[in-house]
Amino acid sequence: MHEKDFFVVAAKHTALQHRLESDVVFAPRPLPLFLEYVQKTATTNPELARRALAGVRAYGAAARQQRHQRRVVTSIGRVRLLDGGGVSGPLVLLVPSLINPSHVLDLAPGNSLLDHLAGSGFRPMLLDWGCPGPQHRDETIGNHICDYLLPIIEQLAEPVHLAGYCLGGTMAMAASQLTPLRSLTLIATPWRFDRYPDAARRAAAELWDAHQASITAMGLMPLELLQALFWGLDPDRTVAKYAALADLPPNAPQLAAFTALEDWSNGGAPLTAGVARELLVDLVAGNASGAGQWTMNGYCLGDHSGAPVPAIHFTARNDKIAPAETAAATIATAPCPAGHVGMVVGSGAREGFWQPFTRWLSSN
Repeated sequence: MHEKDFFVVAAKHTALQHRLESDVVFAPRPLPLFLEYVQKTATTNPELARRALAGVRAYGAAARQQRHQRRVVTSIGRVRLLDGGGVSGPLVLLVPSLINPSHVLDLAPGNSLLDHLAGSGFRPMLLDWGCPGPQHRDETIGNHICDYLLPIIEQLAEPVHLAGYCLGGTMAMAASQLTPLRSLTLIATPWRFDRYPDAARRAAAELWDAHQASITAMGLMPLELLQALFWGLDPDRTVAKYAALADLPPNAPQLAAFTALEDWSNGGAPLTAGVARELLVDLVAGNASGAGQWTMNGYCLGDHSGAPVPAIHFTARNDKIAPAETAAATIATAPCPAGHVGMVVGSGAREGFWQPFTRWLSSN
């Protein structure tokens, strides 16, 4: 497929130019990078490229399902603690990543870890980090732990089961060394960042170097920059997942499930400049946590990576974002038969992760 033919296909099958000018657009984010991937695909597989663009159009036109509106239990600044609906039972505090919205753990009716926990005899609560502004530019990951997460835990009336997903797990791991807990659950959580491929760690450092000036000036790092880093781990998958939508009818359950998840993926808030630097430079490139050099409130977290409470780490066998080898060495792991996101919201999440998770909580 020649370049001019590619853009003819893009216009015919997605009408992206028109939609960008006139409508609210649901599209891959960042869209220019996605189109670059599709164009590259078109040189060797024109049909796959055509189907990917048709899939983008199907995604954009799909109906959106209303999500739960959760009661706010307490808040500190922009950070809110949301009630997961349980009536009684032990408290379970879910800590999402700072990257992408918190509601991946409460994605949709029928696909919500919060609902599952509430129906299993627990009182789940979900931390929502909110949307930072330029005035929060200096807040680091450590600030999010010490100024938001720990004070919210202290406001609760009893020791909690703390469970963190992805970077939220890294933060929960740190918090477990700074406050009493009932138990600690890590979900697809990186800690030994030196276990990432060297190329990925260099890419993180290069991303910061390339955009440091603009991030510092704005005080924020847009989601698009991190999304580009994640997509770069497996660009073919990014194209293929949209191509899989090409022949689905508008009312297909698969399209509804994809739409809910992709809206979450494309809907993230920016990171503060402080978080971006600490994540990309200190953790990913520098391996501060894994090397025992990550300090918080004068405490060297890496010196005591084993949590002083019952702890488990649910890893994902097909994880490209937080591979199992990046897990903390001192916490027992339980592999789940899925990928990084699929383990918490995929078709096999209930049997593969939700149920083992609640059984483990019940035993502690």
